[in-house]
Amino acid sequence: MPPPQVFEHSIFIQASVKQVDYTITDRAQMHRWLNPVLRCEPIGDWSSDLGSQSRFVIQVPLLNPTLISTVVERRLGLVVWAFDGFFQGRDRWECFAEGSGTRLVNRFEFQVPNPIVAFGFKTFAAHLTRRDMQAQLVRLKAVAEAP
Repeated sequence: MPPPQVFEHSIFIQASVKQVDYTITDRAQMHRWLNPVLRCEPIGDWSSDLGSQSRFVIQVPLLNPTLISTVVERRLGLVVWAFDGFFQGRDRWECFAEGSGTRLVNRFEFQVPNPIVAFGFKTFAAHLTRRDMQAQLVRLKAVAEAP
């Protein structure tokens, strides 16, 4: 399997760690900042507790690729989803109190085991994924800072 790829971005949010954590883990809040082509569905009841699972669906006509994710680390200000499917890896969201707000770091570490999918991702989607990660942090900031 190829070595893992890592995309990491951070943003300062003028809100408490508790508010940012809520914005990341509450399903209704998540759908306000998540890319609109992504749909997150719980497997069972929605939760960000350890062991809870969800299904992330990329809404692409005819394909709808899906990743099953499981919360593998959790505390206030930290949630790590491990996923398996056409990608394998972890999506880490960690908050750090900083001055009067919170520094949010999103680290997406993954491997693409299928060489054809890996080539397609590298050629067509890697740059877009990086840009979308930055854009979703800006959207998340706006949601977390909203009164």
